[in-house]
Amino acid sequence: MTNRTLITLSGLTLLILAGAQPGSTQPSDDLRALRRDIDALKSNQTSIQKELQELKTLLQRPQAPSAAEPRDVVLKIAGAPFKGDPTARLTLIEFSDYQCPFCARHAGDTLAQVERDYVKTGKVKYVVRDLPLEAIHPQAFKAAEAAHCAGEQGRFWEMHARLFASQAALGVPDLLQHSGTLGLDVGGFRKCLEGGRQATTVRAGLAEGQKAGISWTPTFFLGMTGSDPSTVKTTRTIVGAQPYARFQEVIESLLASRQN
Repeated sequence: MTNRTLITLSGLTLLILAGAQPGSTQPSDDLRALRRDIDALKSNQTSIQKELQELKTLLQRPQAPSAAEPRDVVLKIAGAPFKGDPTARLTLIEFSDYQCPFCARHAGDTLAQVERDYVKTGKVKYVVRDLPLEAIHPQAFKAAEAAHCAGEQGRFWEMHARLFASQAALGVPDLLQHSGTLGLDVGGFRKCLEGGRQATTVRAGLAEGQKAGISWTPTFFLGMTGSDPSTVKTTRTIVGAQPYARFQEVIESLLASRQN
């Protein structure tokens, strides 16, 4: 915890204690507001500590490949959830982990822009594959199952977005609650989730990620869509929660090369 945060918390605590003394005239509304401020500071501090731990873990791994490094990898995408025109000229494959804060950052900051400019315009087919890093994210595998269980009811993308927006609530009871919030048949969802019906689907994504040598999430592979819709020969890679401009640069480069 930083010195600044400690000072702020200490100051707020003293104010609360002062207001709690007999005869104090400080309004109770002010005390409640101060307590809310302390709770917000603690929450922010927890988020910062979590991201620092993620960074420490990532830095201890082998160095990630360059974001611009060509990767001549053929990936299977048959049956994987996707957005966009299935015959779009370019296919972008994201390997993701629902407990990864950097994956959540991509989902919250960049994905909507890629969708707006490339997916909805028919230029890019956006595919998601699972890569739950269970050693550091013990809830990620079950969360991935939950997304596919929701997909059985036609709500994969809604659950996908909700899981990233609710990373502090990925236990099985939370996942069941999410299904109800999304208006799913909770009984059917529960049967799928608790029975592990989609575990094979998640493991298939893991196998593809391991074959491609991925050690970081999120990792994105891009390649021109071929005649076989079940596979993609990828030629470019983007590693990490990169800004939209990076995706735009790589996508435009690939689309231009196809025209030449």
